[in-house]
Amino acid sequence: MRVLETGNHLVALAARAAGVEVVPAYPITPQTQVIEKIAELIAAGQMDAEYIPVESEHSACAALVAASLTGARAFSATSAHGLAYMHEMVHFAAGIRAPVVMVNVNRALGPGWNIWCDHQDSISQRDTGWLQLYAASHQEVVDSVIQGYRIAEDWSVLLPHMINIDAFVLSHTYMDAEVPEIDEVKDFLPPYKPRWKFDPRLPVTHGSVVYPDDFSETRQSMQIGQENARRVIREVCKEYSELFGRWHGDLVEEYRIDDADIAIVAMGTIASESKVAVDVLREEGVCAGVFRVRYFRPFPIEEIRSLGHRVKSVLVIDRDYSYGMEGALFTELKGALYGYSEIPVRNLIVGLGGRDVSYELIVDMAKKALSGELGEITWGDSRLTSAHRVTLECLEDFKKIFG
Repeated sequence: MRVLETGNHLVALAARAAGVEVVPAYPITPQTQVIEKIAELIAAGQMDAEYIPVESEHSACAALVAASLTGARAFSATSAHGLAYMHEMVHFAAGIRAPVVMVNVNRALGPGWNIWCDHQDSISQRDTGWLQLYAASHQEVVDSVIQGYRIAEDWSVLLPHMINIDAFVLSHTYMDAEVPEIDEVKDFLPPYKPRWKFDPRLPVTHGSVVYPDDFSETRQSMQIGQENARRVIREVCKEYSELFGRWHGDLVEEYRIDDADIAIVAMGTIASESKVAVDVLREEGVCAGVFRVRYFRPFPIEEIRSLGHRVKSVLVIDRDYSYGMEGALFTELKGALYGYSEIPVRNLIVGLGGRDVSYELIVDMAKKALSGELGEITWGDSRLTSAHRVTLECLEDFKKIFG
């Protein structure tokens, strides 16, 4: 069915279509609408699932894992400080190999308090073992929730799957999208068949203590799951395209990249805005293209290395920052290229705290990157200039001298 809905409500409709059976969750702006819609569908008898209103996000993730371990297809949603509060259980979910799906509505972390979008919350969870996808459209939100279960539940993967959607840009705006019928989805996504499961009537302890002699192997098995996910993601996306006629890419999505001199690499909705920027650049005679990283985990290493031999330069746009270093996507991309390509790579930091990122800004920065005007790292929309920094340093010196 085609519906006109917010991204948050489309998440809920996709969870219903995927046959989700248990939904533990705690409200937090800007995710709350997801869970409200699911509760509404369950109350109206339109979704056959158990909603568990827990007392915290930590409990939500604990219940999410527990439901999955008993053989239920489980789903949750969160955002920002809620995801941070889950952190212990986020690690636990991956370590115990629970193939759950959770939507994270990307929101800046405080202080100062801010409910708008950046990617700092999910980037902070990059080393937990979860698969991470960054959606760029309302339709992709729907399709990624459904695909997420096929990928996570594959016995060669068995890792939790986080689907990240940009706050307000996707979560609260209305757009029409196709939501497959439940019966249609069953052909693509059969009922969950766990490799093993708990029986509450026969309780046992699991995952308590692993001695040093075995611990490294448990962690290596998670990496093997991530590696297997590369193949599974490609296969699942291809099959979904054949069944439903929609293709968003697999680990990456390319736009006008074949003859590009400069590739704009980005995640989420900034990648969509970058397509508009590329069209403008092309009209001005600049051969540019977009290379959207859909899956940050597993990271598209081979695709990035291929890109390094196809373009002359790369502009990486990060909506996050690893303080003391640089943008996280920038670091990962440079690591993938190391020893394979020596093309110039520049990092643009924009959109933190929900600041608007226009195609005009991207056009301007891409031109500067091509002409060599950009340094390695550029805070593209910050008003804190070098003059401000010098002023602050002078004030500190004045304070030391005169108290």
